[in-house]
Amino acid sequence: MNFLRGVMGGPSAGPQPSGADTIQKLCDRVASSTLLDDRRDAVRALKSLSKKYRLEVGIQAMEHLIHVLRTDRSDSEIIGYALDTLYNVISNDLEEEEQEENSAKQVDDLGSQFTEIFIKQQENVTLLLTLVEEFDFHVRWPGVKLLTSLLKQQGPQVQQIILVSPMGVSRLMDLLADSREVIRNDGVLLLQQLTKSNAAIQKIVAFENAFERLLDIITEEGNSDGGIVVEDCLLLLQNLLKNNNSNQNFFKEGSYIQRMKPWFEVGDDNCGWSAQKVTNLHLMLQLVRVLVSPTNPPGATSSCQKAMFHCGLLQQLCTILMATGVPADILTETINTVSEVIRGCQTNQDYFASVNAPSNPPRPAIVVLLMSMVNERQPFVLRCAVLYCFQCFLYKNQKGQGEIVSTLLPSTIDATGNSVSAGQLLCGGLFSTDSLSNWCAAVALAHALQENATLKEQLLRVQLATSIGNPPVSLLQQCTNILSQGSKVQTRVGLLMLLCTWLSNCSIAVTHFLHNPANVPFFQLTGQIAENLGEEEQLVQGLCALLLGISIYYNDNSLENYRKEKLKQLIEKRIGRENFIEKLGFISKHELYSRAAQKPQPSFSSPDHVMFDHEFTKLVKELEGVISKAIYKSSEEDKKEEEVKKTLEQHDNIVTHYKKVIREQDQELEELKQRINTLTSQNEQLQATVTQQVSQIQQHKDQYNLLKVQLGKDTQHHNSHGDTFQMNGIQTEEVSKLKEELEEWKNKHELLQGQLKEKDSVIEKLSSSQLEMGTTEQASQISKLGGLEHNNELQKELEMLRSQIQLQSVEISKLQMENQKLQVMNATADPLLGDSGAAATSSELEGRLEQEMKELKSEVKALSEEKESLKQQLDSSSSTVAILQDEKSKLQREVAESKKEQDDLLVLLADQDQKISALKMKLKDLGVPVEDEDDTESGDQGDEDEDGDEEEQD
Repeated sequence: MNFLRGVMGGPSAGPQPSGADTIQKLCDRVASSTLLDDRRDAVRALKSLSKKYRLEVGIQAMEHLIHVLRTDRSDSEIIGYALDTLYNVISNDLEEEEQEENSAKQVDDLGSQFTEIFIKQQENVTLLLTLVEEFDFHVRWPGVKLLTSLLKQQGPQVQQIILVSPMGVSRLMDLLADSREVIRNDGVLLLQQLTKSNAAIQKIVAFENAFERLLDIITEEGNSDGGIVVEDCLLLLQNLLKNNNSNQNFFKEGSYIQRMKPWFEVGDDNCGWSAQKVTNLHLMLQLVRVLVSPTNPPGATSSCQKAMFHCGLLQQLCTILMATGVPADILTETINTVSEVIRGCQTNQDYFASVNAPSNPPRPAIVVLLMSMVNERQPFVLRCAVLYCFQCFLYKNQKGQGEIVSTLLPSTIDATGNSVSAGQLLCGGLFSTDSLSNWCAAVALAHALQENATLKEQLLRVQLATSIGNPPVSLLQQCTNILSQGSKVQTRVGLLMLLCTWLSNCSIAVTHFLHNPANVPFFQLTGQIAENLGEEEQLVQGLCALLLGISIYYNDNSLENYRKEKLKQLIEKRIGRENFIEKLGFISKHELYSRAAQKPQPSFSSPDHVMFDHEFTKLVKELEGVISKAIYKSSEEDKKEEEVKKTLEQHDNIVTHYKKVIREQDQELEELKQRINTLTSQNEQLQATVTQQVSQIQQHKDQYNLLKVQLGKDTQHHNSHGDTFQMNGIQTEEVSKLKEELEEWKNKHELLQGQLKEKDSVIEKLSSSQLEMGTTEQASQISKLGGLEHNNELQKELEMLRSQIQLQSVEISKLQMENQKLQVMNATADPLLGDSGAAATSSELEGRLEQEMKELKSEVKALSEEKESLKQQLDSSSSTVAILQDEKSKLQREVAESKKEQDDLLVLLADQDQKISALKMKLKDLGVPVEDEDDTESGDQGDEDEDGDEEEQD
C-alpha cells in the first residue's frame, strides 16, 4: 500500500516519478504480485491513469490486463477495473479538453490500432463474449461498452469473429432482456454496431426474437413520446430491415406491422412537440418506408402495402397528413411515406383518393396537396414531396389518371367555379410565372398520361381561354406557344418532357402537333437544334431533338407535307444526321439525368437542380436508340416497318380479343364459384338447422320419457303411502291383473288367427290335389280316402274353434261385468275420499283413476271390436265348412262312381283270365311250351307287393 501512496501522489522525499515510470511499475505489480488485493489496487490505478496516459497504458498494460481477464475471473471487481481500463484505451469518446489537445485523426488512428492489437487473437473477443454473459453489473456493463467500442473501430473484423463464435450472437441478444435499463440500453447500442452492413448477423438477430423485444421496449418507453432509448431501438430496427428481404418478410409474417399503428396516434393539439419526439416520429416514418421502398422486390412491397391498409396504418398516416400543427419536416416525411405506401397498390390508391381534408366545404386531399405544390411560398422540400405523392398516386393507376384528366375536359369542368379541381390547379401551375411550379405541373400532368394512349387522345380536346375576346386555344398549342416565347430553362425542360410523354406512342397527338396552323413546331425545333448555343441550352437542344425524333418515329404519314421522309430530309439539310444524334445524346450524358435515373423520389439539393423526372429517364432510355435507327432508315425500310407494325397491331388485336374472352370467362367462373359457395353455405346452414331440429326433437322425446317415468314413480309412491286406501274397493294390483288377462286373451286370439290361416292353407292344398285326381285308379282312391280323413280333421278343428270363441265371448262378458262394477264403485268413491281430509291427494287420485278408467274403457272397446272380428271370422269359417261339406259330398259321389268302375274292371279281368287259361290249355295240347302259371303269378304278385309298399310309404 505504501507503493500505491507513492504512485497516487502521496508525500515522498525523492523526486516524483514520471507517468511512464508509474505505469511501468503498476504493470510490474499486476504481473508479479501474488496477492489479489495488490493486483486489484494496481489495476484500479491503471484505470485512473488510462484517460490521461492513454497511449502509455495501451502499450504497456494491455497484455497484463488481458491476462487478468483470463486468470482472475473469480473476482468481479478486478475484472471490472480491467474492462474499464481497456475501454478507456480503445474508445475514442474522450472529454472535450482532450479532444482539443489531440487532433481527431490521431484519436481515430490510436483507437483503431489498439483495437487491431486486441482482436489479433480471436480468443480475446471470445473471452469478452463470455464475460458479457456474467450477471454481475460491474462485469457485464463495462464488457458491453468495450465490445461496442471494438465494433466501432473494426466493425467487419469483430463481426466475423462473433459470427464464427459458438452462440456468439445469441449471448448478446440476452442483453435486451436484462432488467437493468443501463445494460439493456447499452445492449441496444451494441447490437446497432453489430448489425451494420452484415446480412447474416441481421438474420440471426431477427430470428432471436429481436423484433418482439424491441417493439416491447418502444411500447414501454411511450412510443413516439419516449426518449433516446426509442430512437436507439428504431435505428436498430432499420439496420435489421433495410435491404434485407428475409427480415422484411419475417417482420410482415410475424404481424409486427400491426404493432406500428399506435406509433402514429396524434391528438388534436399538435403544438409544442419536443425535439426528441420529432426525431422519433421521423425514424418511425422512415421505418415504414423501409418496408415499402420501391427498391424492394415488388411482391414483398405489395404484401406490406396491403397489410398496412388492413391494419389501419395508412388511415393513421392520412390523419397526420390532414392534421394541423404538425411540424413541417414531419409533414414532409409523412407525405413521402404515404406516397410509397400507395405506390402501385390499387386498393391503397383508391382509399387515398377518398380522403378529404377537414375544411369547409371538404376538399379531396389530392387537391389540397396540389395547392401546396403550385404555391411558391411553400418550402421546396414540401413541394417535392407533394409531387412525389401525386406521382405515386398515378403509378399504374389508370382509374386515377382518368379522374385527373377528366377534370380538364370541357364536359366535367365546374361552371360555377365554387370548387377548384386538380386539373385547374395543374393548368394554373403550368402557366404561372414561377418556373418551379411550371416544371412540377408539367411533370404531374405527364404522369397522368403515362402509358395511357386513350387519355393522350382525350387531352387533345382540352381548350384554354387565354384572354378576353380571343378564341380558346388547345392545351397542346399553348405549350408550344410558351416554348416559342423563350422562357426559363426549367420551364422549357418541363414542357418538353410533357410533350415528349404526350406524343410518344400516340400518332394522333403527333398529327395534331405537326398540323399546327399558327406555329409550325418542327421549324422552331430545327432552328433551336441547329443553333450553336452555350452549355445551359444544350439540354434544351437535346430535348428538342428527342421531340422531333418522336414526331418522326410515331408519324402515321397522314399529313402529306409532314411525312417521315420529308422530315428526315429537312433534318439532313438543316441540322445533319450526325449533329442530330449528338444533340440527342446530350440528355443521357447530363449529370442531373443520372441522378434522376437512380430512384423514383425526386430529391434535389436546390430548386436550380430540378430538371429531370425519373419516369422520363426511362422514356429517354427506351426511345434514344429507336430514334437513332429511324433517322438512318430508308423509305423502303419504313414501309416494311409499317407493314410489320400493322401485322403486330392485328396480332395485338387478336390477343386483346382473346384476353377479353378469357377475362369474361374468368368472370363467369368467378360468378359460378360464388354461386356454388353460396349454395354450399345455404346447404350447410340447412343441414345445421335439420341437425338442430333433430336434436331438439330427441330432447323433447327424452323429456317426455323422463316425465312418463316420473309419473309412474309418483303413482307408485302414492300407492305405497296409501296401503289402506282402496280404489273403489279394488286395488291397483287387480287392475294390473286385468291388464295381464287382456294381454293373454290377445295372445290367444292371435294364436287362433294363425291356426285359421293354417287351416285355410290346408283347404287350398286339398282343392289343388282334387284337380290332380283321376290319373290312375289307385291314386284316385288314395286321394279320396285322404280327403275324407282331412275333412274329418277339419270338422274337429272347427268345433274346437267354435268352443274357444264361445269361451272368449264368456270371458269378454265377464270383463264387461267387472267394468260395470268398477264404474259403479267409482261413482261411490267420492264421499269416501272426502272423509279422508286430504283434498289435494284425492284430486290427484281421482284424476289418475279417471285416466285408468278411460284406458280400461278403451281396452274393453278394443276387445269388443276383436269379438266382432272373431264373429266375422267364425262366419267366414262356417261358410268355409259349408263349402267343404259340398266338396265332401261331391267326393263321395266320385268315390261311388269309382267303385262301380272298379267292379266293372274286375269283371272284365275275370273274363280275360278265363280266356287266357283256355288259350294256355290249347297251346299245351298242341305241344307249345308255356310258362308256369304259378311262377308268373308269383312274380306278378311280388311286383304288386313292391308297388303296394311304395304307395304306402308315399
